[in-house]
Amino acid sequence: MELWRYLWRRFIQIGITFFVILTILFVLFRIAPGDPVTRMIGPEMTTEDAVRLISQLGLDRPLWIQYLYYVRNFFTGNFGYSFHYGQPVIEIIWDRLPNTVLLFTSSVILSAVVGVFLGKIAAWRKGKRSDTLMTLGALVTHTVFLPWMALILIWIFAYRFGWFPINGMISEEIWLDPSAGLWIKALDVFHHMVLPLLTLFLIYFGSYLLIMRSAMLETLKEDYILTARAKGLKEKVIRNHHAAPNAALPVVTSVGLSLAFSINGGALTETVFSWPGIGRELVFSVSNNDYPLAQAAFLLISAVVLVSNLVVDLLYAYLDPRIRY
Repeated sequence: MELWRYLWRRFIQIGITFFVILTILFVLFRIAPGDPVTRMIGPEMTTEDAVRLISQLGLDRPLWIQYLYYVRNFFTGNFGYSFHYGQPVIEIIWDRLPNTVLLFTSSVILSAVVGVFLGKIAAWRKGKRSDTLMTLGALVTHTVFLPWMALILIWIFAYRFGWFPINGMISEEIWLDPSAGLWIKALDVFHHMVLPLLTLFLIYFGSYLLIMRSAMLETLKEDYILTARAKGLKEKVIRNHHAAPNAALPVVTSVGLSLAFSINGGALTETVFSWPGIGRELVFSVSNNDYPLAQAAFLLISAVVLVSNLVVDLLYAYLDPRIRY
């Protein structure tokens, strides 16, 4: 019963927070510099056509009327048409979203698995050479400027050696070839994904390693670890079955939030590698005053982050019996 009360309160909080975000985005895009209508008006369009277009978009109405239509359209799934693409925004979002989920979910999960594994090893071998090397490597990769890392990898592996494509997600000659099978196309996508995946892995895994190492060192001081040793349990069993599961709790929060924020595609990464995802479209839409597309992308990111916070809190309670709602 307490859990249901907690969920009810959280859903109310999420609804209020999202409504505030919805309102802030409406205001920000109305006061932002630049006029989206002028970008849509071609040189051949007459003044009468421009006035008609403004009327069709509802931009000649009072702001409070525009706001009511804005809220209504959101709850009916109508995000308007992209000024640049001329397509419904919802179609563009659904077209780019799988690309972002594929790249960033893979990178976060791979980074978390490797980071947690190396983090517990580093904590267990505190003060030894292996601990120093792993911690130093994690600090270096975690603090490196992401675009610089991406450009270095492109220069070495794509430009110098030519092992991987420089940008994009697919090779047109393969995808337009009717004889190319599904596995060939899947391998082509993976071939394009290696460099951005490697970039994100090197940036993310250091964070998980450092978090796991720190949590593991604190866990090893607990009384139940001393009790396990007093019982004569093997060190490997104590490390993997007693210390590591409890130390991994902070990593769960970090991974959950990373997955949530990865929905924006890491705008810099997708832009550098020309990966056709939500992050790249977000940068493009903001740069080109494509307000409907930018607005929808920001709302999607906000919704995913809010829901992910709730999921992480519930998962925390499941993993740690001491936490009750």
